[in-house]
Amino acid sequence: MSNTKREWVENLRTQLSETTAEMRRITETAKKFNRDISHGEQVRFNAAEAEALALRERIEELEGQIAADEAARSMARKYAPKITNVRESGTYRRDGEFSYFRDLHGARNGDFDAAERLRRNADEQRGVTTGSSSGGSFVPPAYLVDQWISLARAGRTTADLCFSQDLPSGTDLLSVPKITTGSSVAAQNGELTALAQQDIATTSVTSPVVTLGGTQLVSVQMLEQSAGSVDQVIMADLAAEYGRALDNQVLNGTGSNGQLTGLLTLSGTTSVTWTQASPAVTGSGQLWGIIASTISQIHGSRYASPDCIVMHPRRWAWIEAAIDTTNRPLIAPSALNGPNNALGVASAVAAEGHVGTLQGLPVFVDPLIPANLGAGTNQDVILVARMQDVMRWESVPRFETFTQPYAGQMGVLFRAYAYGGLAARFAGSVGKITGTGLVTPTF
Repeated sequence: MSNTKREWVENLRTQLSETTAEMRRITETAKKFNRDISHGEQVRFNAAEAEALALRERIEELEGQIAADEAARSMARKYAPKITNVRESGTYRRDGEFSYFRDLHGARNGDFDAAERLRRNADEQRGVTTGSSSGGSFVPPAYLVDQWISLARAGRTTADLCFSQDLPSGTDLLSVPKITTGSSVAAQNGELTALAQQDIATTSVTSPVVTLGGTQLVSVQMLEQSAGSVDQVIMADLAAEYGRALDNQVLNGTGSNGQLTGLLTLSGTTSVTWTQASPAVTGSGQLWGIIASTISQIHGSRYASPDCIVMHPRRWAWIEAAIDTTNRPLIAPSALNGPNNALGVASAVAAEGHVGTLQGLPVFVDPLIPANLGAGTNQDVILVARMQDVMRWESVPRFETFTQPYAGQMGVLFRAYAYGGLAARFAGSVGKITGTGLVTPTF
């Protein structure tokens, strides 16, 4: 966790450096031309100054947590009993002799050894996770949590671009304060006259805590007679589907009927309509200019840059297929990129994940981007967004087993679920490009 916090600190320091550089550019420009800062520059300076303050506070908070973590580890090493010849790192291991899922079933049927192993594992995992056990559910071993979170990433491309946080316990509504009206600073109109004054007004950005879960029916024979651990088989299937469901919620959640409010249904976003009967990558009124326009609008409303572009794989393939008047590709493989092919770079051939860059922004493809939009149900959508402004909360998964009403057929039902939330601090940081220019591409 400390390593993750250190990465957050480094990312925040980079943002702080960019923000302070923007403040310095504003003041140096005014100084260069021997003039006062303009109103527009003052607004940008105030916004950058507020962001810098928030970044410094967050950096200090994380550095304090890191220092506390290191102090705790140092204290634990100093006073922990010395143990030698310990070969087992945990009750359940990827290559261990015990199966977590088999023990879940066994504990329900009076296997005291299995119950003790589950209890011991829960004690081990509580030290490294915010999850908790209750009733028949248990905290899964760390390597299975890693598989649930990490190995499912191929199916949760957009979800993993969000600013990720652990879900706090004991709440069904997440709320983040937000300033809607800030302070006012203006030139004093002569000595002893009143200075500008504006009360700060606030609101909250909220998200419900939703539940994503599924079940898997497994035969008793598979649990008891399988030569190897069935954990990987069950977990891989559940993790893959969980990743798909989470990513779909982040993109397409309706905000009702127990769903998150996804980025494509979020109100207040920067929406750009690309109306084009003969779509192309370059040229007047074509995609290249539309993307630039979206970036510009986010700059104008957020006073900060987007950090990625997300599109459907078919749209990226269409962009890669584009050629100039001399039949050279507009998007060249990274190994061939040069001054004559400067529009973008293709860094990978992939159906999901990072594939290249456009206009200095990393491009990610996500097959869960809808491709059935518009009047003809044949349009996709492109996201140009500052995803660090989109907060995603996620809990540790929980597992339970049930033998009823499947006892007559020798079946065991596994139930897996996790809680999550999603909220955009600044809806305008999410740019959505839609329209007739994004119909099914032709190659």
